[in-house]
Amino acid sequence: MAMLRLLAIGLLAGAAVCLVLWPPLREDDFQHARLSTLMVLEMGQFVTVPIALVVGLVLAVQGVWARTPGYLLGTVTTLFGVLVATQAWAMGEWVSTGPPGIGDPDGESFLAFLGLFSGAVTTVVGLSILMLRWSGYDSPTAPVRQRRPRRRK
Repeated sequence: MAMLRLLAIGLLAGAAVCLVLWPPLREDDFQHARLSTLMVLEMGQFVTVPIALVVGLVLAVQGVWARTPGYLLGTVTTLFGVLVATQAWAMGEWVSTGPPGIGDPDGESFLAFLGLFSGAVTTVVGLSILMLRWSGYDSPTAPVRQRRPRRRK
């Protein structure tokens, strides 16, 4: 469960990188802004997802964070994935028309494909969190560490 939770957090953390590394736009065009945003999002996810998976692997091996992720994380992850996939699809359609200001349409088409793939994976992760939560699945390990009462000497 820690792997699934931190995979979702890693995918969502790519959006936080967008806020930090917002690229300056040459034009005031919405399509170019969409292209720049998806590019920075994918670069952010390229960094945050492996870090989140390593942390999730460590936590899963130690059995520290084994509770089932909540509805809120599943819903936000699903909606974010749908948003990224639809924006990547729209960007792919726009790039296929050969717009002015695009240096390499093949590279931008590949970027749109990566965005669509990222959105689809994010949506699947969010839906799997929601399905696990809805089904009532609870990990066999203790969800949190129990405090032991102190003994009096």
